[in-house]
Amino acid sequence: MSKYKVFVMRHGEGAWTKENRFCSWVDQRLSEDGVKEALACGHLLKEAGYQLDVVFTSLLSRSIHTAWLLLEAMGQEWVPVVRTWRLNERHYGALIGLNRAEMALNHGEEQVKQWRRSYDLTPPPIDESHPYFLEIYNDRRYSTCDVSKEFLPKSESLKDVLERLQPYWDGTIVPEIKRGKLVLISGHGNSCRALLKHLEGISDADIVNVTLPTGTPILIELDENFRPTKPMQLLGDQKAIQAAIRKVENQEKTERPLSS
Repeated sequence: MSKYKVFVMRHGEGAWTKENRFCSWVDQRLSEDGVKEALACGHLLKEAGYQLDVVFTSLLSRSIHTAWLLLEAMGQEWVPVVRTWRLNERHYGALIGLNRAEMALNHGEEQVKQWRRSYDLTPPPIDESHPYFLEIYNDRRYSTCDVSKEFLPKSESLKDVLERLQPYWDGTIVPEIKRGKLVLISGHGNSCRALLKHLEGISDADIVNVTLPTGTPILIELDENFRPTKPMQLLGDQKAIQAAIRKVENQEKTERPLSS
C-alpha cells in the first residue's frame, strides 16, 4: 500500500548535453529543447492534477531553471524551491568539457560507458591546470555549501554522489515527505540515478544500464518504511520516452545517429 509519493526528474536538456560534452559542475543553461521539455513536464503534471508543495534543486542553473519553468507551466510559481549542492551532477573531474563521442574514438565506447555509468569508478580528478577549474571553484554559490570549498569534490564516482546525497535525502527531504508534502526533485542524470539506486535497491552492476531521459518526471510510490510499492513510473508518451533514452545512450558512441 502506497503511503508517500515523490517525483524525481533529470533537468531539461542543457546546452552542453546537446553538444555531447561532459558538463558536470560547469554552469550551463537549458537548450531551446530543454526549455520545451521543462514546460511540457509542468503541463503534464498539471493535467494529471498534481499540486506540489516543495521542489528541491541543485545549485546549477539548468536544474533551477527546469524547476522554475515547470512550476510556471503548472501555475504554481509560489511553491518553495530549495537549492543544495548535494543534488549537483556527478563531478567528472578532468573529463569536464570533453566530447563523449570523440573520447569513445580515443578510448573505446566501453571505457566511456564505464566512466559515465559505473558505480564505483572515479575519473581522473580536476586540477588547477584545467580550463574550468577556476570557473567552478571561484563561483560564489559554493561559499553557501555546508562544507568548505576545499572539501568539495574534485572527481566523483556514482557511489560518491550517493554518499553526499543520502544524508540530505534522509535529513531534509524525507521529513518533508513524512509531513505529507508532495515533493519534486529537479536533479541531474547521476544525482537522480544515485537516488533511484538507493530507493529502488538497484544493484551496483545493474545501475550501469539505467538511463534517464531529460525532462521526464518519474513517479515513485513508497510505503511507510520508504520502500517502493511498485516499479518507478516514467510519465508521458512512452514511445517518446524510449526514443529519448536511446538518444542519451547514443551519446557515448563513436558515431551519433542522424536526426530524422
